[in-house]
Amino acid sequence: MKLLVLLVCNLLVWRVGETRSDAPEKLSPLAPGALSMKETFLVLSLHNKLRSKVQPPAANMQKLEWSEELGRLAGARAASCLEGPAPPPAPQLGWSEVLLPAGAGGFGAVLELWFAEGQRYDYGTGHCAGNATCRHYTQLVWATAGQLGCGRHRCPRPPRSSEAFACAYSPGGNWEVAGTPILPYKQGPWCSLCTAGLSGCFKSWDHSGGLCEVPRNPCRMSCRNSGRLDMSSCQCACPRGYTGRYCQVRCSGQCLHGRFRKEECSCLCDTGYGGAECGTKIHFPFHACDVRIDSDCFMVSPEADTYYGAKIKCQEKGAMLAQIRNQKVQDILAFYLSRLEMGNRVTDTDFETGNFWIGLTYKTSKASFRWDVGEPSSFTSFAFGQPDNQGFGNCVEMQASAAFNWNDQRCKTRNRYICQFAQEHIALWQRYP
Repeated sequence: MKLLVLLVCNLLVWRVGETRSDAPEKLSPLAPGALSMKETFLVLSLHNKLRSKVQPPAANMQKLEWSEELGRLAGARAASCLEGPAPPPAPQLGWSEVLLPAGAGGFGAVLELWFAEGQRYDYGTGHCAGNATCRHYTQLVWATAGQLGCGRHRCPRPPRSSEAFACAYSPGGNWEVAGTPILPYKQGPWCSLCTAGLSGCFKSWDHSGGLCEVPRNPCRMSCRNSGRLDMSSCQCACPRGYTGRYCQVRCSGQCLHGRFRKEECSCLCDTGYGGAECGTKIHFPFHACDVRIDSDCFMVSPEADTYYGAKIKCQEKGAMLAQIRNQKVQDILAFYLSRLEMGNRVTDTDFETGNFWIGLTYKTSKASFRWDVGEPSSFTSFAFGQPDNQGFGNCVEMQASAAFNWNDQRCKTRNRYICQFAQEHIALWQRYP
């Protein structure tokens, strides 16, 4: 019995010893001077918060990112208790370091101390007041520094222990030209001088200041309804049934008697059919022509609507918004509309501008103006200084104040409009009265 108890005790001692010997390998303590993950986050966050508070405001201040390599270098420097000069810098590497009595405060107190040097810094001259030093401050707020690594280490020095703090920045700062110090950042509105590669603007927690950063979405837009954003062209590839710049417009995509135009998310109806899905049989005549030009019939609407509302109303009649393909058509329509204006027949309580929609829009994907049938516009009659894209005007109107020459306008503007019935429509009417 005693032998059995002895064996059990030995076995327990062996298992406990085995567990204890394994424990250090699983914990893998930090290297001397290295910061924990929590400290890393706090040091980086405080750096960026202080950089976004400089006065005067910085136009090109970059957001710092943590570098593991710089963290190892700074940890090794702190573990040396800052003895001797800092290690030979890598290209454009900068340092800030300090040795303080133990218990004087952590990295938060150190960074606030460095930032407080800015109270003695004269941005206009680039110099520090009196014999004070501002090099910690100018390095902390050196605008083009993009990477950071820091370390801290307790240094037992008799009669009183101290603590070493070190931070490495890349690229560094505190440069001079012929003895003249370079200013740490460019003054101006926040993020107003960010470079092309850093076109994002990071706001701190209190939404003050701003730091240049690599934008997560360079296009600064997103596609709705499961659309896919092409970062190279900043255009949305929309799933079937959706269109618009952000895939925000829903359409059926069903054309019963016509051709579906994905770009417009609408139907181009066959002769004799109208309606949103080309399902309505058109019976002619439904309206007398206001103007007939080379067998084409043009009708001026009595009411106003947005561009796409006008397009649908023309289509419901078996027509399309007017396609002005040559100077003859332009001259005749301009003359007719001017006579309407003189007779005060264009006045309407629902009529904003006195202008008239035609079937021409700017296609971003094609970088050109195109007729609603999809063809590019070989003939144009834009007014002087137009198109100017003011207010993102992608739709085209005949402008009363410019002798009914053309102007690009916002598509949601309410204008009257001109419907056109092509020659084949007239022929169909004559064949089937």
